[in-house]
Amino acid sequence: MQQIIKSGTGWRIGWNPQAVEYKGLVGTENWSIELTEIELNDFCRLVTQLADTMKLLATELMDEEKITCEAESNLLWIEVEGYPHAYSLRLILNTGRCAEGWWNAEAVPGLLEAIAMLKVF
Repeated sequence: MQQIIKSGTGWRIGWNPQAVEYKGLVGTENWSIELTEIELNDFCRLVTQLADTMKLLATELMDEEKITCEAESNLLWIEVEGYPHAYSLRLILNTGRCAEGWWNAEAVPGLLEAIAMLKVF
């Protein structure tokens, strides 16, 4: 498998299986963070879990209600905030190099699509 960089309006995600340490990349047009394979796997898993949670909560909330949900692993913390159909995404990397990133609500659907396809062979 070769290096993959997927991008859209407000988001980027990448995978380089030949990289020695930092095989993953997440970011926007203005910033990016390289991630280890384990960090990228956690990022994708937690973001997908939170997206599923937001879908489930759609039936429980009134149209004008916003919600914040978070999930974390030993390596990173993820938060989604907004409406079940439109929410922002925030990342805090908890490992030695510590970093933080944010995607706006318009970017999240494209990022979710790319996450689903990132490592499909």
